[in-house]
Amino acid sequence: MALKIRLSRGGAKKRPFYKIVVTDARSPRDGRFIEKIGTYNPMLPSDSGLRLVLDQERAKHWLSVGAQPTDRLVRFFADLGLVVKPARPEQTKQPQPKAKAQLRAKEAAERAAAAASAE
Repeated sequence: MALKIRLSRGGAKKRPFYKIVVTDARSPRDGRFIEKIGTYNPMLPSDSGLRLVLDQERAKHWLSVGAQPTDRLVRFFADLGLVVKPARPEQTKQPQPKAKAQLRAKEAAERAAAAASAE
């Protein structure tokens, strides 16, 4: 059985409240779970100690038996020192100039280097 540690949503419309649960990966997001190990309330200020409440001993136990946390929980667990903080992926190519602009910039740099070496 593949285990996941994930957020299960509760709360009213536009007022989210999440339970941190250990569940079978095949069960639905808000469905059946094995154990509730904490809560996350994004409506509270980030400096509040009650925004993330987690039973760290149970989280360590479930991580040791192979439960895989979701991306958001990996970030929370990394802040608490339970897992290694993942490396951020490189940015996509989208903010880079298009191919012709890159070619023109490369040619301009080559001309500037040639002019500097000629002096």
